[in-house]
Amino acid sequence: MDESPKQLIAETKVPIPASPGEVAKHDYEYRRCGVCNIFLACEPLAEKRMVKITERKTKVDWACFIEEIAGQYESAEKITLVMDNLNTHNPGSLYEVFPPDKAKALWNRFEFVYTPKHGSWLNMAEIELNVLTGQCLNRRIYDIEIVRVGKRQRHGRNLETTKMRRLIGNSLPRMPG
Repeated sequence: MDESPKQLIAETKVPIPASPGEVAKHDYEYRRCGVCNIFLACEPLAEKRMVKITERKTKVDWACFIEEIAGQYESAEKITLVMDNLNTHNPGSLYEVFPPDKAKALWNRFEFVYTPKHGSWLNMAEIELNVLTGQCLNRRIYDIEIVRVGKRQRHGRNLETTKMRRLIGNSLPRMPG
């Protein structure tokens, strides 16, 4: 599991579309439309990738994402999750968001494996984020709808497979189930 910020920027001038023998032309000037955060969890051997967009990268956002991961593996006795040592990745985050019994139950479902402080390259999710960025997010994305999708997901409506594909591209493999 890893997370990454994404700057939302818009064009200030209308781009010139590609034509035969010519590439599309974009002006270097842009308008900043804020930022959002991308949470990503992956299981490479099962070809699964979970992506959640949030407005920020807070303890609450992390705890809710952990709950979603646990929901994807309801029948698993223990979920091994490799992640970095960010200050929000601790049991206190779960206890701030959920009642104590639920926080403890969630914490006990996981075996957290932290990557070494200077070894984030060991985190497969960071590699997945780099691939996602290279294939889908290395362009100007300004539509604030990407942030609204994250809000709706927090409230139980899963729009990831429809709006997220339109916003960040169709190169994401479909998640089984």
